[in-house]
Amino acid sequence: MTTALIYLVVMIAVAAVVFLLASAVFGRGEELAPLPPGASPTRLPPEDVTGDDVRALRFQQAVRGYRMSEVDWALEHLAGEVDQLRGRIAELEQEIATRTSAE
Repeated sequence: MTTALIYLVVMIAVAAVVFLLASAVFGRGEELAPLPPGASPTRLPPEDVTGDDVRALRFQQAVRGYRMSEVDWALEHLAGEVDQLRGRIAELEQEIATRTSAE
């Protein structure tokens, strides 16, 4: 009788630990509303991105790494900023070349 009671207590304790662990990992079944397509909680300034902005950039971690949509958004944003800066540099270099050839 005592052995059966010990088994029962151990089985209840193991079930409680498994339940608490599953509750901690999977939550209480609540779900957040999905973000609209193309939206991201990751924040960067709309333009004039500085090195400090990039250094402060953090992504939410998912079970298997970072959320790809957020990383893609940030990379696209930074790529656009780089393209804009490089275009401006090309304009200024062309302007300088025009001025020096005119002189």
